[in-house]
Amino acid sequence: MKKSLILFALITATVVVNAAPKKVLMIAGRPSHPPLTHEHNAGIQLLHNCLQQGAKGLVEAKFHLSPTKESVDWPEATAFEGVDCIVIYADGGGRHPALQGDRLQQVDKLMKKGVGLVTLHYGVEPTKEKGNAEFLRWQGGAFEVDWSVNPHWTANFNKLPNHPITTGVKSFSNNDEWYYHMRFVDGMKGVTPILFDLPGPETLARKDGHHSGNPHVRKSVAAGKTQTVAWSYDRPNGGRGFGFTGGHNHMNWADDNQRKTVLNAIVWAAGAKVPNGGIKSKVNEKMMMANLDKKVARKPRPRSNKKPAKKKVK
Repeated sequence: MKKSLILFALITATVVVNAAPKKVLMIAGRPSHPPLTHEHNAGIQLLHNCLQQGAKGLVEAKFHLSPTKESVDWPEATAFEGVDCIVIYADGGGRHPALQGDRLQQVDKLMKKGVGLVTLHYGVEPTKEKGNAEFLRWQGGAFEVDWSVNPHWTANFNKLPNHPITTGVKSFSNNDEWYYHMRFVDGMKGVTPILFDLPGPETLARKDGHHSGNPHVRKSVAAGKTQTVAWSYDRPNGGRGFGFTGGHNHMNWADDNQRKTVLNAIVWAAGAKVPNGGIKSKVNEKMMMANLDKKVARKPRPRSNKKPAKKKVK
């Protein structure tokens, strides 16, 4: 009897040690915005490289790129077979790759099986008409027009929760287009704020608009409520989601703590255990400048030197 128990324990330990890496599929959206912003293709490849550095044996990541505006921004159906987590770094709204055709239904089937989901920057935004309900089910929160806002501001993350995603992450601060006042599931049940801060009033200096401001967000900030800009979600079915609103500025991926937060989140959402100290990686200038989309910088609008004509007094 004792020999059987010992043999069973050895077999169990071997299975745990030799557990197959979780499969991650990383999807990069089409080029958009000026150089060094919304660098989906470069950002996905950089994060992939970092996963290979620090998460080897934990996850096995593959990526799908969209290097031109005409590229197919979605992998073939076979690419999703056996995946444990999907990462989407792309434009959102009506251009969100997951909202095209019947892709929502395709992803929903995977989410119901417990597949994890990580969305980065504009990728956290579906539309009210299509995707909003699904995103709330999949990752617990989403950007919602006329509710959320997208200002550029410097956020200070001085307090971090005790969560696998924050393993090894130290306080940090970055200027980015940190979206806030997300739409979350009722009572934020299953949601854990990961990165949060109280934005200054200057972030609401613009007039009210679909992305710039609304009475709800103004009331929330005026009341001194901290705003969540990255969060985790434990689904009732055991699946996991993570939303990260930063990532507009490509060079911010050079920040070890920002990068580690997202790398940890990918590993966690895939169902693997984040190791002590978190997912460690190193980047250099060459890596940061690699695989950038071929973009042309926007020319500043010419200013007219003509003086406005004087109005005639009747």
